[in-house]
Amino acid sequence: MKPTLLLLAISFLPSPLLAADHSLSISRTDQSITIKSNDREILTYQLQRPDNNKYPLDSACYFHPLRSPSGKILTDFANADHPHHRGIFLGWVEMHGKKDADFWGWGQPAPIAGRKIVNRSVDESSSTDKSATFKVSNDWLAENEPILREQLEAHITTIQSANILDLTYTLTPDADLTLARWAFSGFCVRMPKQGKLAITSPDGPANLPAPIHTKPESDWPAARWYDFTLTFTDSTSAGLALLDHPKNPPTLWHNHKDIRMINPAITAPSSLTIKANQPLILRYRVVAHDGPPDPKTLNQLSEDWSRHD
Repeated sequence: MKPTLLLLAISFLPSPLLAADHSLSISRTDQSITIKSNDREILTYQLQRPDNNKYPLDSACYFHPLRSPSGKILTDFANADHPHHRGIFLGWVEMHGKKDADFWGWGQPAPIAGRKIVNRSVDESSSTDKSATFKVSNDWLAENEPILREQLEAHITTIQSANILDLTYTLTPDADLTLARWAFSGFCVRMPKQGKLAITSPDGPANLPAPIHTKPESDWPAARWYDFTLTFTDSTSAGLALLDHPKNPPTLWHNHKDIRMINPAITAPSSLTIKANQPLILRYRVVAHDGPPDPKTLNQLSEDWSRHD
């Protein structure tokens, strides 16, 4: 949905969802695209691999950091337990097509050497007082040969107590490409290991056992959204809610409390083949909020999101 239409949709929502009194701006360097609200950074998209020895991959093209309106950083990068995790990112652990590849970064069922996601171009970037948008084109390379072409469209808006990131990925291979069945990988939000974590779904507190990465059937059930909220030592709290879209493929969730990852896995129900030149489109909404989650607001945002093509 275009930014103007998104704002129109928000304008008809109840009071808690009215657009906040923020002025958004967007800036770009060779390294990154940065969104600011009232001159305070809220989101950065990394176009180039960072100069960080802790990060083991060559891939770029991920979001970090993402902040709540009060400025709390809610994504993590290259944590010691999973150094290949990178904020908000997309990648699969086992892909079979013209070449086998692991763009997630685990490196066991498929090779990671010579596999990297690189930015090809920034196709559009613009902002208004109420929203910012950008579009990028990325290549997923295996030994310097593209096996998947990605077009990403990102919209950022603000409401009271939350920053909203809407993402549409269009993924097109030029030969049939199979995503093998795994309990994890795909779209992932990695949060920092800080504070006390509480997980919520539309049905209330979610206290399910941690899923097992080799057992897709252990993943959490499909839901419109899951929320991870951190309560910090100063008793403040902030969290991230990830909203699925009804047009996405069937999904189970590899939500792991100890790792602090939210992962709607489209490969958990079964393997998935993307036909040559027939794009797979994935849509996700990420809500970065201050304070505890408000299920009513998240349900309304989910309803709004479900109407977006």
